[in-house]
Amino acid sequence: MNSLDRLLKEVRACHFCEGLPLGPKPILQVGSSKARLLITGQAPGTLAHETGITFNDPSGERLREWLQIDRETFYNSSLIAIVPMGFCYPGKLKNGGDLPPRKECAPRWRDKILQQLPELQMTLLVGSYAQNYVLGKGTVTDRVKNYKDYLPNFFPLPHPSWRTLAWAKKNPYFEDEILLELRQKVKEILR
Repeated sequence: MNSLDRLLKEVRACHFCEGLPLGPKPILQVGSSKARLLITGQAPGTLAHETGITFNDPSGERLREWLQIDRETFYNSSLIAIVPMGFCYPGKLKNGGDLPPRKECAPRWRDKILQQLPELQMTLLVGSYAQNYVLGKGTVTDRVKNYKDYLPNFFPLPHPSWRTLAWAKKNPYFEDEILLELRQKVKEILR
């Protein structure tokens, strides 16, 4: 068993967050040290928790649409690693949204996992939790608008939830310009 396999076994056995509403169930996609694209979002939702597959929900469909890649490519762990800020479903807010990812998860696991992925060429920072952790405090709108400031290592994106539809209407440059650049970069990385 190589060091990546040992680490993933340890991650998947983690019960550090006992007491979560649906219990601890670490969900991430890392299967090969050869992955070239990293997707970092917030934490699995209920559908991902049920199936054990990250982004296995309407947000994942929207993200795949943004990237213009099919499900098979998206879930090819030899190409794409998905390491969220929190690996377990955190629970619901009173307004119906999900709670933030647990703060203990990323500091405990993220760097150890990234050290095992030497061929990463770019990280998609999906939503404010990923962006704030990696880039420091700021707004999603400013970061997405100024995405070129973070290239070639990072590409900040809004979270692909249904709430983003209203945001995209207020910020038409996202679909008109930024998604075109994103798709081109992802295509180059995944060839």
